[in-house]
Amino acid sequence: MKMPIPDAAILARREEIAAALRAIVPGEGVITAESERRAYESDGLTAYRTLPLVVVLPSTTEQVSAVLRTCQAMGVKVVPRGSGTSLSGGALPLEDGVLLGLGKFSRVLEVDLDNRCARVQPGVTNLGITNAVAHAGFYYAPDPSSQIACSIGGNVAENSGGVHCLKYGLTTNNVLGLEIVLIDGTILRLGGKHLDSPGYDLIGVLTGSEGLLGVVTEVTVRLLRRPATQRAVLMGFPSSEAGGDCVARIIGAGIIPGGLEMMDKPAIHAAEAFVHAGYPLDVEALLICELDGPEAEVDHLIERVEAIARDCGAVSCQVSASEEERLRFWAGRKAAFPAVGRISPDYYCMDGTIPRKRLTEVLSRMQEMSRRHGLRVANVFHAGDGNLHPLILYDANVPGELERAEEFGSDILRLCVEVGGVLTGEHGVGVEKRDLMEVQFGPEDLAQQQRLKCAFDPDGLLNPGKVFPTLHRCAELGRVHVHHGETRFPDLPRF
Repeated sequence: MKMPIPDAAILARREEIAAALRAIVPGEGVITAESERRAYESDGLTAYRTLPLVVVLPSTTEQVSAVLRTCQAMGVKVVPRGSGTSLSGGALPLEDGVLLGLGKFSRVLEVDLDNRCARVQPGVTNLGITNAVAHAGFYYAPDPSSQIACSIGGNVAENSGGVHCLKYGLTTNNVLGLEIVLIDGTILRLGGKHLDSPGYDLIGVLTGSEGLLGVVTEVTVRLLRRPATQRAVLMGFPSSEAGGDCVARIIGAGIIPGGLEMMDKPAIHAAEAFVHAGYPLDVEALLICELDGPEAEVDHLIERVEAIARDCGAVSCQVSASEEERLRFWAGRKAAFPAVGRISPDYYCMDGTIPRKRLTEVLSRMQEMSRRHGLRVANVFHAGDGNLHPLILYDANVPGELERAEEFGSDILRLCVEVGGVLTGEHGVGVEKRDLMEVQFGPEDLAQQQRLKCAFDPDGLLNPGKVFPTLHRCAELGRVHVHHGETRFPDLPRF
């Protein structure tokens, strides 16, 4: 994985740049000492590390505006960062870039239950939003496994998902408004408390833009009322293929669960040893299906799901009898990623999405890849929407194992695209999938995406080196092609 070559002239101006930033963010808001910058050298994708040029921690939108305006004037790159939980390297610093940390933006600004929304700063954690409104019976639906730590600004940047996104949508379906700051310091407000906005869907453009277009300084999110009843069904299967068939059958029957998650045997054993959730250890695959809504509806759907599971060969089926038991079922799933750390020194968490009907085939082919690459894989994923999270187990201390893990991961993502899926469902592209973008997109597709970036960031200063395998200069993308002395479509007027 290669990043842009650091600009030696910028490196030589570190103190000058830091002094300009201190004039905007006084006190301890600018970090230059190497030992202190070390805390920001990577995000959740810890295989890649870089020391940032300078770290700046503003606390107001006006300071963010001034920082970006100053960096543009000085020709300095900027990498926005929330809580640093990104698993795709989206917040990986640049050696010649300013790391713009938004951790001080941690306030819930307004809770408006009449309009079922809340205005929050980007540093508020995902779970923090739900905690702020739980007393009134409301919650924020998207719930990544890292929700206790990940920030809502980062969720917007990566279009994060989570267990309950099958029924209630990803971040993009739950954001009503944004305040953003452009690289030239312009502060924009998009959307608001209303359901939809006229004109171009700029909120949709910015959600999932991975910090390449602007810096989010405020988010208005949709709040939902807690369902009257929530119950979870824990189903064990003799094979991953049988579990995959059950997933397809449940969705095919027109049942849309609040969550439908799957774990294979290595993940089941790791999670059970870590959390003691009561998972069966004699099965090859485990499905957790949550049904929510009115009590009578939930009872009816549970009967249907149990019947489908038995038809698919389930060897165990347990329905939560209390709220405590339901939460315990989910505790194992939520802790599965850290739990896998108990069975391997290192793991590489992938993220790709496939059509649900190809789930059985893809799981089988991943096992073939596992044997070919000589590395184990544990599977924990959002089965209901086909969003896979294979955990490739390796030991970074063994020469060559990281490279084999990366090759294994690339093969999995190529397979996702091959069967009609996409490279990412919620983690984003970052640096991890950047060089695979050409597997999914053609040159014209990528060029059109880059033109959009140029409209927001003409100098390419926001989070460069991410998402695009080769980033053209905006001037190059805007050139008119001339062949034999004529432009294409010479009869069209040009301005």
